[in-house]
Amino acid sequence: MARYAGVDERNPPRILGYLQHGWNILDGFAVGTNLLPGLAKFVWSDGPRRRGWSMGRRDYMVVGAPWNYLLALEPEPAPERKGTIWYPFHGWEGQQILGDHNRLIAQIREVEVGPVTACLYFNEFRNPLLRRIYEEAGFRVISHGVRGRSYQGTDPRFLYKQLAELRRHRRVASNRLGSAIFYGISMGCEPSVYGDPMILQEEDPAFGGMARMRRLWPELHGQEIDITAAQEITRVELGQDYLASPAEIREVFGWSKLARADAK
Repeated sequence: MARYAGVDERNPPRILGYLQHGWNILDGFAVGTNLLPGLAKFVWSDGPRRRGWSMGRRDYMVVGAPWNYLLALEPEPAPERKGTIWYPFHGWEGQQILGDHNRLIAQIREVEVGPVTACLYFNEFRNPLLRRIYEEAGFRVISHGVRGRSYQGTDPRFLYKQLAELRRHRRVASNRLGSAIFYGISMGCEPSVYGDPMILQEEDPAFGGMARMRRLWPELHGQEIDITAAQEITRVELGQDYLASPAEIREVFGWSKLARADAK
């Protein structure tokens, strides 16, 4: 976002508010996030804004997903595509995934044709035993990078790496609907959501889990998904109609006085 807005991307300033991190079926933020009153809540689409209002929260602004701005910055045509990039559902440092990866791999091998790239969250990628399970299945195993914590250690090239990988694959798939599926659809990948959805340890019921996602987005579940319907849903969920100008982003993020001279 800093690069798009024309401010120092090597040392990006803090946003005057909160920016939605990933695709979210609640109000745009993790359950229990302590949001200071009066600061803007920048969300991807109108769905989180409406749900947030229903919960009594205010100060929402729809700006679209940061992914949309990356595509505006990196419009290169895709190379020849082949195979599938598969994103197993993952947890995070505070919540682990409970499920059978061997069973999931068997399901993937039954469905996918051609080479498979398994993209693991960095915690899983750092687990040699888990990584070996996917490698021994014949999959290419990668990670897009480290998330980091408390403003430290995050890989700033994460989305760039994801963009490069999605551009080289014909299909994008996962056992749960999430950001990666929408990103892939926006890149022209054939989407697929199937297999053991696994369980997130102590998953908060506020999100409604897999049952809610299947109920609200049935068109996006299955081994073969209608691409036209998927692209329309993606347009809405990524907020592709809300792309702001660099000047608008600088204004709403509180960066107006930080623009580079060549961006003015």
